[in-house]
Amino acid sequence: MRPIRRRAAEVRLIGTGIVVVLAATAMPALAQSLGGGVEVTTDERRRGISWSDGRIAPAASVRAGLPAGFDLGARVTGTRGDPRHGGADAVADVTGGFGSDIGGGLRVDGFVTGHLFVGAGGRMDYVEGGAGASYALGPAEIGVDARYAPSQSAIGGDNLWIGARARVGLPATPFTVTAGVGRSSGSTDDPIRAARLRPGGTYVDWSLGVDHITGPITLGVLYTGTDIARDRVVASPFAGARHTGDKVTARVSVTF
Repeated sequence: MRPIRRRAAEVRLIGTGIVVVLAATAMPALAQSLGGGVEVTTDERRRGISWSDGRIAPAASVRAGLPAGFDLGARVTGTRGDPRHGGADAVADVTGGFGSDIGGGLRVDGFVTGHLFVGAGGRMDYVEGGAGASYALGPAEIGVDARYAPSQSAIGGDNLWIGARARVGLPATPFTVTAGVGRSSGSTDDPIRAARLRPGGTYVDWSLGVDHITGPITLGVLYTGTDIARDRVVASPFAGARHTGDKVTARVSVTF
């Protein structure tokens, strides 16, 4: 069975690579602006839970600003064989979005993202969409966001995350302070798969971080936590109960 699984992983890797390459190839021809970056973090955590089995995760991204406020982006992140994603080696997040400044410091955004997992043992890909609004005043910004993944077998139902965020640049310093809180909920068709994104059912996550930004280089420290209790984590190979609690992570990124 190992050779079959290995060949399947190679096919998934090739297929995911083609999608990302096609997206990146299309960007320069259409783009009004083009940028990207590379990053290394001590643990890739999303909504308070690890996506890299608690280990160091590299990432690379590219983004193009298109006419009329649209944008296209692709980000590839190492998931280090995390059981949460069926032992996947990496995830490619391919996103199409729209954003508009509506005046007075207000901005609205929307997007659709496909999460494509490379080297997973089974079909782990899923799609989600989202919308957000933010208000900026000087060096400070506050915002609210919603992310929704419709019912899919890969996540055992549907998934809704609603959150709020804030950031403020400290005047006359290279430091920016960030904070956020969110709540994940949803329906459950398959409890084993649903534990992938909601290990203990509905839960709340929070974060507090500091970034040191000098030109294209960002050094950051981030504390994340959840109210997921170990004794209510579903018995599932996808739950990843070890990596759902409080943790401090560090990252370095370079943009271009």
